[in-house]
Amino acid sequence: MLLAEVETFLSRPVAPTRRVALGRLDLPTDPAPGYGGILLAGIAAAFGPELDEDFSAEARRLALELERGRRISQPRLRHRLQVDRVGLLRSAHRLVADESGSLRFELDDERGTPAQHVLCALYAAGRAAPSVRHAVLDAVRTGLGWGAGPGPALVAHLSGRSAGLSMEALRDPISWALGVLDLRNGGRVPSRRDVQRAFRNQLRDAHPDHGARDDRAAERISELSEARRILLGSA
Repeated sequence: MLLAEVETFLSRPVAPTRRVALGRLDLPTDPAPGYGGILLAGIAAAFGPELDEDFSAEARRLALELERGRRISQPRLRHRLQVDRVGLLRSAHRLVADESGSLRFELDDERGTPAQHVLCALYAAGRAAPSVRHAVLDAVRTGLGWGAGPGPALVAHLSGRSAGLSMEALRDPISWALGVLDLRNGGRVPSRRDVQRAFRNQLRDAHPDHGARDDRAAERISELSEARRILLGSA
């Protein structure tokens, strides 16, 4: 399932004029930074480490200018942003969910340079609505400094959830947590006491000493702990 996508157009490495352009942007940002912000952060995490020190500093300055809504002088990182796409190579990056609901990045590293990909991620983030622009650009800044590449740990960090959680958990964490702890009881909001009781009961059932599968116990206990954290944090 496609969750977010950014289409870009890039000049060839041998072109005398370095140029980039944005194409179709499918970047959901609710709740911020959303799947769109996570995708842009993944692009930054994948290509940011390949920038030299001067380009990295310039990328962060550009992020700040975009966040403040300033007019962006050209060129940036030695590339010019334009609308015309004639003669440019198409590239696309995606955030998708597999059949199990796990998220993964599908990034095109066959075309373009690291500077072009980072620039396009920044310009795409700058087009986010003013109410969420800070969160989206902050996600991109996190990606630039991540150092470990795009993956589940980055998704978990940006979403504030444990690594490996499903798409449902990221999209609607409270509903997911209620289901994990079996607290979907006719719309009534559970109390802290209800949450703690349900957590203890489910934790006991998840333990191998009580007949649970050893190979599933650690994952189940992690889910229960995350569900308790979500519900107690919102109670």
